[in-house]
Amino acid sequence: MAAARRARAGGGGSGPRFGRAAEPEPAVPQGLLRLARRSGQLNLAGRGLSHVPEHVWRINVDPPEEAQQNLSFGAADRWWEQTDLTKLILASNKLQELSEDVKLLPALSTLDVHDNQLTSLPSALGQLENLQKLDVSHNQLRSLPEELLQLPRLRSLLVQHNQLSQLPEGLGQLLSLEELDVSNNQLTAIPSSFALLVNLVRLNLACNQLKELPADLSAMKSLRQLDCTKNYLETVPPKLASMASLEQLYLRKNKLRSLPEFPSCKFLKELHAGENQIEMLNAENLKQLSSLCVLELRDNKIKAVPEEITVLQKLERLDLANNDISRLPYTLGNLPQLKFLALEGNPLRTIRRDLLQKGTQELLKYLRSKIQDDGPGPNEESPVTAMTLPSQSKVNIHAITTLKLLEYSDKQAAEIPEAVFDAVASNAVTTVNFSKNQLRDIPPRYLGSFPTGICSRAFVSSIPELCVSCCFSFFHNRNNVLTALPEEMEALKKLHTINLAFNRFKVFPSVLYHLPALETILLSNNQVGSIDPVQLKGLDKLGTLDLQNNDLLQVPPELGNCENLRSLLLEGNPFRTPRAAVLAKGTAALLEYLRSRIPS
Repeated sequence: MAAARRARAGGGGSGPRFGRAAEPEPAVPQGLLRLARRSGQLNLAGRGLSHVPEHVWRINVDPPEEAQQNLSFGAADRWWEQTDLTKLILASNKLQELSEDVKLLPALSTLDVHDNQLTSLPSALGQLENLQKLDVSHNQLRSLPEELLQLPRLRSLLVQHNQLSQLPEGLGQLLSLEELDVSNNQLTAIPSSFALLVNLVRLNLACNQLKELPADLSAMKSLRQLDCTKNYLETVPPKLASMASLEQLYLRKNKLRSLPEFPSCKFLKELHAGENQIEMLNAENLKQLSSLCVLELRDNKIKAVPEEITVLQKLERLDLANNDISRLPYTLGNLPQLKFLALEGNPLRTIRRDLLQKGTQELLKYLRSKIQDDGPGPNEESPVTAMTLPSQSKVNIHAITTLKLLEYSDKQAAEIPEAVFDAVASNAVTTVNFSKNQLRDIPPRYLGSFPTGICSRAFVSSIPELCVSCCFSFFHNRNNVLTALPEEMEALKKLHTINLAFNRFKVFPSVLYHLPALETILLSNNQVGSIDPVQLKGLDKLGTLDLQNNDLLQVPPELGNCENLRSLLLEGNPFRTPRAAVLAKGTAALLEYLRSRIPS
């Protein structure tokens, strides 16, 4: 009878299944099973299985097939001395469910079924008392069974990239848990019982819909890494500062308007808070972060760096790219451990652009050299001179003539005063910053007059058709409400970088297909629903294409023919293929995968 059951389950039977015209399931090689009986480990990843053969679940219950034969066994093949299965890997198959027969493997310590099509988990998992690691990530789970809470030895629970809208209220019963990853789900709240997870070391809550964190998380005395990237957090409970073991805190892509107020967080080593709405660095907050080695604040709205930043004596990496910083404190050059300083994308007035390009050490050396200068301090206003325009405009003439920079940002202006353009009538500026205003269009005089320009984060809804300059090489218009680009932009034959992230494009701007010099297209966080791979292939210089967080329902395989792409970013779109595991392998592997899917 046992042999008949194994034959029906596909475990070595040579004939087809009765009553089925479909192709038989891929068989599990008997050699693998023999090896598993000796080692206690069975790896069936990537075998195209739509279900797990019954004899896999019964590997330690039924005698093996060779036991039915009249054979002599060597010491290595004594099946009756087999080892109980402790590790079972079923990843990257086509499984839609797991059998309740999983309870027949009570010795399992690791069960890996990530990257399948599971919509639920069997309640029998609760009987695996020895289970220490459960990986059910990259499936389609909508809930977790309450029986999971009966696993006393579970140390690692990975459920990222599913469709969970809530977690079991009693999850705190898993007292042995050291790693919990629930990222990339649809969670709106965290169970209060999380406070009981006192042995948790790593907690990943990224890419959910959390609007707040419970202050009770501070009870996690062992937590070293907390990732809350890409949620809807506006504040962080100050009580989290009492987490004595916390070393890494990720708060990127939220809605923070200021750095967390941590009154006593002296052990935090890394704070990542980029892509928020932070406008000011509070000097008192910085003083409480004396152990920081990494401070990442790129893509915010920071206007100034306080002198007190020098209290961060252990700081090794400081990322302030893409903010609104116009001046730096010269004492920044005295930070003894600083090895990396990112400042690109700021309207700096006192530092030449070529100096920024020389690297961190040269920049720090320059800042130190300026500390003893007699001129106005880095945070002081420039004196008014005969060359100063009316206060309404506040245009820095020195910046125009020396740095070729026209600065008129953060004025909340509905239009740019004529006096601003008059200031550059006889000067060829190369960079223009009209960011953070309330412009509803880009002034014709601006786009028609200057050889290159940058105009980012202005509240722009349209671009006048007659206002383009064929000498543009950089065009930055992120964080606006643009929905279309004029066809006249086809004249921008020298344009090689365009940044249209965080706008409202629903279709890929067709004019971009006709700009042969384009090297970089940044179109993330829009609503683009499709792209034309054939026209993209015509852009033979295109090396970077960022389409993250759009509405692409499918990725055309022909995109794989764009072999010049060095960076293709597609995360955060609702397409089902390619899967996240393919995206994670990088651009080269992704392009190869797409080419393999092109119909012959």
